[in-house]
Amino acid sequence: MTEWTGTIAMRHNRAGYYIHEGINSIFTHGFMSFASICIIVACLLIMGSFTLLALNVDDIIDTMESENVILAFVDDSLSESEARALEPQIEAIPNVAHAEFVTRDQSWESFVESYQNNTLFEGLDSSVLRHRFVVYIDEIGLMEETQNAIREIPGIGGVNAHLEISEGFVRLRNVVTAVSLVLVAILFIISLFIMSNTVKLTTFERKDEIAIMKMVGATSGFIRWPFVVEGLILGLIGSLLAFILQWGVYVLVINRFIGNSGIAFLTFMPFGAVAIPLLIAFLIVGMGVGVIGSLIAIKNYLKV
Repeated sequence: MTEWTGTIAMRHNRAGYYIHEGINSIFTHGFMSFASICIIVACLLIMGSFTLLALNVDDIIDTMESENVILAFVDDSLSESEARALEPQIEAIPNVAHAEFVTRDQSWESFVESYQNNTLFEGLDSSVLRHRFVVYIDEIGLMEETQNAIREIPGIGGVNAHLEISEGFVRLRNVVTAVSLVLVAILFIISLFIMSNTVKLTTFERKDEIAIMKMVGATSGFIRWPFVVEGLILGLIGSLLAFILQWGVYVLVINRFIGNSGIAFLTFMPFGAVAIPLLIAFLIVGMGVGVIGSLIAIKNYLKV
């Protein structure tokens, strides 16, 4: 029992030593620590900004997929019952979620209601319109193929879809996603490189101390852990600062966009919807960079 208690106390003392030395090193090399934190914050802000952009583009496209429709106009030669009979053929097409039949009378009522004070409709009635299907789709990227398939159905006299808008958003999503992935990978490598070199500068000043500790029998782990703690704390501070700054920048930018009447039709994700996952990602990346950078930096100095 006494031996077990002693072992626990020794491990506790070691943990206290590692934490004390790690924190002490941060303040001893204040400028280098500040530089490391700034690098982590800058890289995380860039990564986070592109990630949030990609998430918002995806969310906008998802909204468009739920709201964007294809109008399929029925040939004038078909009666209402014959027109309704086309619904199963339309819904059998891949990428069609469902189709809603709208009679020419319903279309006329909706049309007149939208332009109540317009005298152009005097003397006209619903016969100038055609029966139609409002077709809801699953994936906006397949709109053109879906439109062509609907057009091939006998009895469909015309199809109308906003292809330019859908294709533009799909291209934007692909570009933003690709750029985000490449940037995250590049910036992670750059962060590791800068972090490890920054820690190397502080480690160089202690190379003699490390050599003496090795010669008197200190294990590599005993020497390494204070540097790991240092990198972990620097990464933690950098991650939290980056998250707070990202929050402020995101809210500021979104408020500017919302105030722009030219793009008022767009909706953006509230920061609260992504705050927790973003914070976790920042902590993992920031602390990971700090720890891995420290391990890379001290590796050569342990070869004595």
